[in-house]
Amino acid sequence: MSYTFDIKSNDDTDFLKKVNWQLFLILLLMISCFFTWSENVTITRAIKVVGRMGMLAASYMVYRSIVKYGAADNLKTNNVLSIVFYGIYLLLGFASFMWSTNVGYSALQWFMTAQTLIFCMYYIKSLYLLDEYFPNHPIRLYNLLGNSSFILILVFVIGMWVAPEVFYRLTHGGEEARLGGYLMNPNELGMLAGVGVAGLMFDIRRNHKKWWTIFKLLVLFYGLFATGSRSSLIGALLIIGFHVLQSEQKKFAIAAIAVMTLVSPIAIYKVVLKDGDPERMEEVLTLTGRLPFWSALINEGLPREPLLGFGFMRIDYKEYFQGVHTYPGKMTHNTFMQVLMNLGFVGLVVVFFQMVFTARGILLENAEKKLMLFCLLIPIIINSFTEFGVFGESNYGILFYQLVILYISYRRGAVLTPKQLLHLKRTGKLAA
Repeated sequence: MSYTFDIKSNDDTDFLKKVNWQLFLILLLMISCFFTWSENVTITRAIKVVGRMGMLAASYMVYRSIVKYGAADNLKTNNVLSIVFYGIYLLLGFASFMWSTNVGYSALQWFMTAQTLIFCMYYIKSLYLLDEYFPNHPIRLYNLLGNSSFILILVFVIGMWVAPEVFYRLTHGGEEARLGGYLMNPNELGMLAGVGVAGLMFDIRRNHKKWWTIFKLLVLFYGLFATGSRSSLIGALLIIGFHVLQSEQKKFAIAAIAVMTLVSPIAIYKVVLKDGDPERMEEVLTLTGRLPFWSALINEGLPREPLLGFGFMRIDYKEYFQGVHTYPGKMTHNTFMQVLMNLGFVGLVVVFFQMVFTARGILLENAEKKLMLFCLLIPIIINSFTEFGVFGESNYGILFYQLVILYISYRRGAVLTPKQLLHLKRTGKLAA
């Protein structure tokens, strides 16, 4: 037996508004916990530990509040191979403590990754219960992600004018200032702006508070431009192009093409090509030195531990890997290379199949959900080729990827238990 809630009552409307605000604040604060809000290491660690565990507890409480309101907790697993292979990846990472070159660091990274997965499980379950039992509710994952990203980028955009010494990071011997400061890696911040663009483009498509949403998108693009992140800019432009190709609204497509035509050449020249500076052009060709570093990792580092790697989030016997002709690095700046060094070829095969089954699961979803998830993956996966990425050291890219995985991993249960039916009858929530 199936059922839905009647959301015409004021009580249901008030409940949904409350849950919407709770989910928004929880996601906003959870993402915020990945930032370095203080130069004091103790304060930063306290914020990360207390904040992230607090948001995990909060996501569970929201989930339970929806169940208590009357939604039957009978969700079933769906597209199981995606989450199964992610589980195998985590189990392999846990097993790698036995051979890790720094067990303490591997364990810290593993438990942070596992913690975000549990958070995402309750967060996504909450959304699924709302989707299934309040079929006309207005709460959408893309809106929550878009608004959370907008608020954080807005903080940085305001900060770059109010306190530039805090919110800017000087690079290239002080010649270039990039938005991020010590608070967040500019490329990671750019990726967050890209995720915001991916989310809010859906509000544009459904004509939701159009002018307010356009303002948010302008702030996100301004922040993205200020980060100087080449990969994130390309990702944002791809998202818009992806929406144009999928759009059935001619006005929307024409407007998007016009904006891309005007913005793309200037943005690429300024951010990607850095005004055509020959030295910076060379950086682009070597991916700012990453290509020689990756070559050294494969030729010098990988042969030492090819099968199972150096342990979860470890890339060498020492704290830093340094090739004969490369800079020292603690991480690989490529999430797939990171897996190869962490967990060897075994781990890389597991991750490959995990991503294949994730893509397959997304393709099986309805049109809107499919478009949303692929758009969210664009900035995340592009970032994964040059930064921490979805299988790297703890970052909010992992959080976003886990949200995607779990969003295709549940479906509504077909049968309600007698206890659930009795509860629904007593609360008056059962509708034909």
